[in-house]
Amino acid sequence: MALSASAPALAGLRPVLNALPALTRALVQPASAATTTLFGNVEQAPKDPILGITEKFLADTNPIKMNLGVGAYRDDNGQPVVLDAVREAERRVAGSHFMEYLPIGGLRDFISESVKLAYGDNAAVLAEGQVAAVQSLSGTGSCRLFADFQKRFMPGTKVFIPEPTWSNHFNIWRDAGVEFAKYRYYKAETRGLDMDGFLEDIKHAPAGSVFLLHACAHNPTGVDPTPEQWRQLSRAMLERGHFPLFDMAYQGFASGDCDRDAASIRIFLADGHRLAVSQSYAKNMGLYGQRVGCLSVVCDNKRDASAVESQLKAIARPMYSNPPLHGALLVTKILQDNDLKQLWFKEVKGMADRIISMRSLLRKRLEEAGSPLPWGHITDQIGMFAYSGMSPEMVDALAAQHHIYMTRNGRISMAGVNTKNVGRLAEAMHAVTSGKL
Repeated sequence: MALSASAPALAGLRPVLNALPALTRALVQPASAATTTLFGNVEQAPKDPILGITEKFLADTNPIKMNLGVGAYRDDNGQPVVLDAVREAERRVAGSHFMEYLPIGGLRDFISESVKLAYGDNAAVLAEGQVAAVQSLSGTGSCRLFADFQKRFMPGTKVFIPEPTWSNHFNIWRDAGVEFAKYRYYKAETRGLDMDGFLEDIKHAPAGSVFLLHACAHNPTGVDPTPEQWRQLSRAMLERGHFPLFDMAYQGFASGDCDRDAASIRIFLADGHRLAVSQSYAKNMGLYGQRVGCLSVVCDNKRDASAVESQLKAIARPMYSNPPLHGALLVTKILQDNDLKQLWFKEVKGMADRIISMRSLLRKRLEEAGSPLPWGHITDQIGMFAYSGMSPEMVDALAAQHHIYMTRNGRISMAGVNTKNVGRLAEAMHAVTSGKL
C-alpha cells in the first residue's frame, strides 16, 4: 500500500534523477573547463605589418588614396602587369603537359636554368657538379628550406641577419629553431651603408656563422654595397670562415641587368666561398602568385652536392611534398627559348627603368615643393623600395591627413609611384617632414 501511494511522487522525481549524472560531472569539473572552449586559450596572432597596411588602405573610402606599402609592381596607370614574355610562355605551355606531381626536388630543367642565371652560364662550380639545388616555394620557401637545413647540418651556428631587413626573415629562422642575431647594415645619419659596423660585426661573429645577405636591391633600404665593398665583405667573411646565404629576390629588377644584379654572388664565388642562394621569380617575372623559386648550395665537390641535395629533398618531403608545376614551366620556357629570354630581358629592364625614373621624379618634385631637406638618398638607393628616413609619426600623418599608406619605418614602395600621383606624394611628404627629417 505504501509503495502504491509513493508511485506518483517517484514519477515526479524521475527528471531530477535522470539529470544527476550530468550535474555530478559539472560539480567535479574545474570551473575553467566548464566555461572555456577547446581553443579558448588561442590568442589572435598579430597582423602582418605589410598586409595590415593593405587592410587600412582598402577601408579608406577616399578616391585619392595611395598604397605604397606592398611590394608588387604596377605600371604608370597603377595597374598590375603581366609580362608579354610570360603570356607567350603561357600560350606555348598550355595543353602541353600532364598535371602529375613533380619530383620532390622540382622540375630539373627549371633548376638547371635557374642556377645558370644566378652563377653564370660558364660558372666552374656548375661544370664541376658542385651545386646542390631544388625548386622551392619562391624566396620565402627557399629561405625556410635553408633554415631547416642549417638547424640539422650546421648545429650550433647562428644566422646573422641585417638590421633592418624584410621582417619575415626573422620569422623564418625563429620557427626553424635557429638562433639569430642582427648585424649593422644601414646608417641613418648618412642614409647609406654602415660599412664600418658591418665589417666589425663580421669580425666579432663566431667563426663559421651564417650571414644572410641581400644580393641586390636591399629590402627595405634600397642601399647596396658597391662592387669594391662586396670584395671587402667577401674577404672579411672568408677570414672568419662564415657561410654566406644570398637572398636574391630582385635579379634584373634592380638595375635592369641580370648579370650586374648577381655580381655580389659571383664576387664571393671567385674568392672561393661555399655559399647558398635563394632565388625568386615573383618580382622579376611578375609571377607573384605562382610561388616559383630555387634554393642552391655550393659545396666542395660533387659527392657533397649530391648528399646536400638529398637532404634538402628530405626536408621538403614532409613540409610540402613537392613544388607546383605551372610557374616552373613558364620560367623554363622563357629561359630556354632565346627569343623569349631576350624579350624578358627587355621587359625586366623596362620595369627597372620605370622605378629608377620615379626615384628621380620624386626627388625633383620634393625639391620643387620647397623642401630644404636633402633627398639625394632617394636616387642613390636602388630597387623597388626607397627608405625615406621619415619617422613612424610622419608616416601616420601621411595616412591620417593625406590618405597615403606605407610601412611605419618610412619604406616607400616605388612601384606604387607614377607620373599621376608623384606630385601629390611629394607635397604630402614635404608637409609632414616640415624640415625635421
